Amino acid sequence: MHELGIVMEIVRVVDELAKEQCFTHVDTIVLQIGELSPVVPKYIEECYPAAIDSTFMEKTKLEIEIMPGNAMCRDCGTVFNVLKSSGACSKCHSKDFDILSGRDFYIKEIKVPEE
Repeated sequence: MHELGIVMEIVRVVDELAKEQCFTHVDTIVLQIGELSPVVPKYIEECYPAAIDSTFMEKTKLEIEIMPGNAMCRDCGTVFNVLKSSGACSKCHSKDFDILSGRDFYIKEIKVPEE
């Protein structure tokens, strides 16, 4: 499970940003995780409490947005969701496609209370 390392890196990045921007509290961290990403949202959620324990972020909430894993068929040009279509074009059933989205993992937003 590499998710603990990922969550620890998120905490490090937010801590560094907090020092640069001079904020001492974070309400919520919003992550975007693609459906095709190797990062498992459930494991991120499970690791998160341990990663923020005894840090300035220990009361920070975590929100995860799942981004669709979309592809474009090279044969007919149809855009389709790879997982919902079982890895084949939903129109012509070709398995020759380019991934458009869904592999990414981002810190989308760090919500800080107004002081």
